[in-house]
Amino acid sequence: MIKLRLKRYGKKRNATYRIVAMNNTDRRDGRALEELGFYDPIRDEVRLKEEAIKRRLAQGAQPTDTVRRLFVKANLLPETAKK
Repeated sequence: MIKLRLKRYGKKRNATYRIVAMNNTDRRDGRALEELGFYDPIRDEVRLKEEAIKRRLAQGAQPTDTVRRLFVKANLLPETAKK
């Protein structure tokens, strides 16, 4: 199953994340199928490739809880969206 999840980057105590599509059995920082966006929790900055995200969701990809919250905040998913 394809998951939309965060891939950690950056220095110690200064993490940034890329939102990626990955197989659910792959390691967190393993090779991604596709990069879909960027998230910096310190600056609260989010950049998303909306068309690619919508395409992956239409194909049946499941976002993790944190990624789902980011998508709701960006109005890509309704607030009551469940798995």
